[in-house]
Amino acid sequence: MTGDHRVALIRAMPVVFVLVWSTGFIVARYGMPHAPPLTFLAVRYLLSILCFAVWVLLARAAWPLGRVQWLHLAITGVLMHAGYLGGVWAAVKAGIGAGTVALIVGLQPVLTALWLSAQGERGERVTRAQWLGLALGLAGLLLVVGHKLGSGEVTAVNLALAIGALLSITSGTLYQKRFVAPCDVRTAITVQLMAALALTLPLAWLEPGAIDWQPQLLGAMAWSVLVLTLGGGSLLYLLIQRGAATAVTSLMYLVPPCTALMGWALFGESLARGVLAGLALTALGVALVVRSTRLGK
Repeated sequence: MTGDHRVALIRAMPVVFVLVWSTGFIVARYGMPHAPPLTFLAVRYLLSILCFAVWVLLARAAWPLGRVQWLHLAITGVLMHAGYLGGVWAAVKAGIGAGTVALIVGLQPVLTALWLSAQGERGERVTRAQWLGLALGLAGLLLVVGHKLGSGEVTAVNLALAIGALLSITSGTLYQKRFVAPCDVRTAITVQLMAALALTLPLAWLEPGAIDWQPQLLGAMAWSVLVLTLGGGSLLYLLIQRGAATAVTSLMYLVPPCTALMGWALFGESLARGVLAGLALTALGVALVVRSTRLGK
């Protein structure tokens, strides 16, 4: 691979990540009716570990050095995989609307910026332009998912699960950026997934119901493992490792708008003027946040 090709691939990482990550709710729509949420995720983690293990063996990838790094990776795995995905899936299964979950989890960029600003992290200071971008992105997100906020019943349980998912992905991102040393992405995510599986599997045993291996579920599982975890999970890890936390998390603003476009293309869902305005506003907000940060440097 030439240097120009490598630069082009690195620059494409944020775009590819958003497109891949946006398919998460589409997968949930196909798979959730046929499996309990934590059981689905436990199987997903197990199959993903097996795929990564084969990849690691064939590539002879180096494993993280030292017990401390293994511990740091295990903590990020629990937060960013078990906590985030488990919270989102369990909240939706408990009856909260997908739009409400998207809005709650969409607060991650603002929460990250507030934390970094309060801590005064060197190299992570949030500029006025970035604050404006964060505000515009949040406003755009409200326009995109606002019409769905009435769908689903919000209870103390499912709201707590959604907020737990928000806190998990936010703290996991910040923790990885601060404590996890650069290492091979394949072995790093394998360690993360093993930790996520260790927490999720016992909880999955307590869930009522069983997996119904319908074709839709098989397709959702295959996509979750091969595209979302191996592809999207790897890209998220690399983006956090290479870029500023505020800029990376701002990309999450683009996920609900992209999901709305996918719903329009795949399921014929309507795109109201407010949604289209939200798409433009969100894109502008993210552009303001990331323009001073090279995510792929």
